[in-house]
Amino acid sequence: MLSLALGALRSSLVATTGIPALALVGAVVFLAPAPVKAQETAAVYTAAQAAEGQTLYAETCARCHGTDLADGSAPPLTGPTFRRTWSRPNVNVADLLYVMETTMPPRRAGMLSREEHVSILSYIMSRNGLRAGSDPLVPDASRLTAISLLSEEDAEAGAAEAFIQGERARPLGTGPSASDLLGASEDDANWLYHTRDYSGTRYSPLDQVTVENVGELVPACLYQLGEPQNFQTGPVVFNGVMYLTGVRTTAAIEADTCREIWRHVWEPRDREVWLNNRGVAIQDGYVVRATSDGYLVALDAADGALLWARQAADPWRGETFTMAPLLYDGMILIGPAGSENAISGWVGAFRLEDGEEIWRFQTVPGATREGGPTWDNPMGIPIGGGATWTPFSLDPDRNELYVAVTNPAPDLPVELRPGPNLYTNSIVALDVHTGELRWYDQLVPADEHDWDLTQVSPVFRHVVDGESRNLVATVGKDGMLRVLDRDRRSRLFETPVTTRENVDAPVTVEGTRACPGVLGGVEWNGPAWHPGTGTLITPAVDWCYIFREFPAEEVRYIEGQNYLGGEVEPDGPRTGWITSVDAATGEVRWKYHSPDAMVGAVTATAGGLVFAGELTGDFLALSADTGEILFRFHTGGPIGGGVVSYAVDGRQHVAVASGRPSSFWWGDNPGSGTVVVFTLPGDR
Repeated sequence: MLSLALGALRSSLVATTGIPALALVGAVVFLAPAPVKAQETAAVYTAAQAAEGQTLYAETCARCHGTDLADGSAPPLTGPTFRRTWSRPNVNVADLLYVMETTMPPRRAGMLSREEHVSILSYIMSRNGLRAGSDPLVPDASRLTAISLLSEEDAEAGAAEAFIQGERARPLGTGPSASDLLGASEDDANWLYHTRDYSGTRYSPLDQVTVENVGELVPACLYQLGEPQNFQTGPVVFNGVMYLTGVRTTAAIEADTCREIWRHVWEPRDREVWLNNRGVAIQDGYVVRATSDGYLVALDAADGALLWARQAADPWRGETFTMAPLLYDGMILIGPAGSENAISGWVGAFRLEDGEEIWRFQTVPGATREGGPTWDNPMGIPIGGGATWTPFSLDPDRNELYVAVTNPAPDLPVELRPGPNLYTNSIVALDVHTGELRWYDQLVPADEHDWDLTQVSPVFRHVVDGESRNLVATVGKDGMLRVLDRDRRSRLFETPVTTRENVDAPVTVEGTRACPGVLGGVEWNGPAWHPGTGTLITPAVDWCYIFREFPAEEVRYIEGQNYLGGEVEPDGPRTGWITSVDAATGEVRWKYHSPDAMVGAVTATAGGLVFAGELTGDFLALSADTGEILFRFHTGGPIGGGVVSYAVDGRQHVAVASGRPSSFWWGDNPGSGTVVVFTLPGDR
């Protein structure tokens, strides 16, 4: 997934230094000077440059990074972590300017001149303690690499704590138990996992709200999280308590009144990579989430007290956590996002009681500088990817964990990493207790469009040609819904769920238009299974892009930063789809065309309904049979989070997470991170 801005001009620093960009790839050949103390080179820009940069920043950057450079939905541009990021022996201010020029502003890279970028960089320097002087800042690589942003205090700061012991050793809170989680699919009162149950069905057996009375739904309450960052949470509900997250905040609220029970705010201990978080997992009084700076965090369900925190991912390599974890048999199962940063992806199991590692499975075992059996590497450059950022699913009877592994990196120039690049864009089935690979199917081999496989759910049984079969649905950013037979390990069908054009044309230096684009297809919310209709219902984005790869000699790797190896730009408007597909045949039953991309969740219920949310801000109820819109309510902000249904005191509720899905998706109105809860009026 591309969670940061994409698009690029080619590096003009190459012309300045005279060094081929591939020579800048590794520390072995690019011997940047060690950073010097900031005060020794403080006067490196003029006040006029900083003033112009402040104006340009307000016009082009504040939308994502915030008016104060550290109060937005994108990573801060001030503070010790920012200064450490760009003042290391192998990453420096010259790299920072390169990233600015080749990726900023989002989807509009190239709109600012080099001089304007230098002015913005001057303003950023001014906000990080460097002094103005009489000589202007110039984009000379040798001069830029000699600049350090570090203060004395920054340089003396130690490494982040690996483990943090909380206020108590065990939670005071209780439930849900392991048996509760195993029986989640039959539990109509609760929503116990991000996708409701281990099978990821997103289906509720509640049927109080039906096609006949759904038009009577009324808002029961709402809860505003109050964070300025992205809001993509998928709530979970147990015994009338809803647990939800922001980027740093975790909250427990009454699921029928929205009154806050407790809140916990994580103070970052290390570099934050991508500011997204999609929820918690709960078991036996533990509320477990992960953070943008690579920590697993366990809170007490009773009062939100910290039990422990352990750093499991390395944010300096570009690893970050965005997904909701899965809890099973005393284990936390999770993997890091960050394919675009050329991480070496993995899936891990960690002990619930203290976060100790149990096992790790390497998702790109052949991605080394030398290459591997499915990863040729003719130029000897960094290659990698294979991140995970969407929910796992699980078959407890088989002890089989299903994982969607995402794209390789560098993303676009496939000729720099010849071969299928296993296990990127694959469903991998792992032994949940050992992490050993049982089987896989690579659905988008040799990817050159950043077409992540994003979902490996629902896991379900269905009758196909008169035979009940064990199936799993997969979707991804390539816009294809595929159903696989888990016993025969074969594909049952492949059905497009959005526009697909020019998908086989190679990406070129001149540019290739293809649909879906890098932000197309199915994103972080996947299909729901409706057993009553025998259908899979999925949201999707319809958005074409132009893909351009850089010439091989201009592909540049910067540790921990986006490594696209090219540039992309949207081409044409974006819209969205909800598509209902016959799970036995792949035939499309009905489609709903949204005026904007569909990235929010869809949820099916026994009342014959499909609930969904649009970026227009509208919460929808559709007939599962026909796709007819039966109810529409405007929530006030674009919807990119979860939609869940549950019961409190025997009464069905439906909740939707609205507002601030990310600057990629919110348009002119970000809204506010809000959970809106609906129910039928009166005693019904």
